[in-house]
Amino acid sequence: MRTGTATIVAAGLMISVHLASAQEGVYGPRLEGFDYPYAIQTYSFTSQGAEHEMAYMDVAPKGTGNGRTVALLHGKNFCSATWEETISTLSDAGYRVIAPDQVGFCASTKPDGYQFSLAQLAANTKSLLDSLGIERVTLGGHSMGGMLAMRFAIQYPDSVEQLVLVNPIGLEDWQAEGVPYATIDGLYQAELTTNADSIKAYQQRFFYSGEWKEAYDRPVSMLAGLYAGPGGEKVAYIQAQTSEMLLGQPVLYEFPRISAPTLLLIGGLDRTALGANRSAPDVAARLGNYPVLARQAAERIPNATLVEFPDLGHSPQMEEPEKFHDALLKGIARLN
Repeated sequence: MRTGTATIVAAGLMISVHLASAQEGVYGPRLEGFDYPYAIQTYSFTSQGAEHEMAYMDVAPKGTGNGRTVALLHGKNFCSATWEETISTLSDAGYRVIAPDQVGFCASTKPDGYQFSLAQLAANTKSLLDSLGIERVTLGGHSMGGMLAMRFAIQYPDSVEQLVLVNPIGLEDWQAEGVPYATIDGLYQAELTTNADSIKAYQQRFFYSGEWKEAYDRPVSMLAGLYAGPGGEKVAYIQAQTSEMLLGQPVLYEFPRISAPTLLLIGGLDRTALGANRSAPDVAARLGNYPVLARQAAERIPNATLVEFPDLGHSPQMEEPEKFHDALLKGIARLN
């Protein structure tokens, strides 16, 4: 329960955020000032001895629903809001859609001293779904969200009726391939230099093969605005924590444990690989080969279907929404 003091502090924060948001591209610690495409709700729960809130969108099917629910997990450089067109498409097709922001990201709480792990984030997501009375879902994940979705499917196999992976990271073990370890402190110092230009440069190089479209500007502004806002240092530290989490918690060795029918939707131009930018040239050159990695994953996941988009990159749902969503709807219909 919120106390009167907490409410006053929160009100003061909202005033300061409102003023900060008058500056273009500056958002509050929980993304205050950024417009989500659907109403945001919050789920309060206890984790690691503290109270937290997960922000999420719960979008009902349009017209007559089909009785099924899709949960969509965002990437590390994204938020649930970046699923906007996918949510609309699924809702139009009769699905209920749940799209959360993970603890530490976007509109959810930014905890101090939190021990981030894929297993913990999966447990948080399961707790949210339980609170909504959702027993089984089609679970979709993009980028980091794909790696998390795989961990969720391994951890809670009875809760996942289908798994959809959109250019998931974690199809290779970066450290085993030669990416040098980086401490959280070192990663944090690098994160402190992050701004809109550096985010765009990274994504343009690794996500989109040098190309850029206007559609990519909004997620860049969203992320850059968190760094530039009053919670920027905490955002940078959590980004460092979660980078270390991803580097040290591979899932690919457990692919045979994924029992849910799995749809891999892969943009073949993607070259995303954590730590490639600080690796030796020969190491960096062989990382992030998504056409090869996706085919290897499809062979190792017992009931997997691979759909490739050879001319698309890390975010096919943003690059070519119509092509992507056609493949998504057909794919999950076949898996049913």
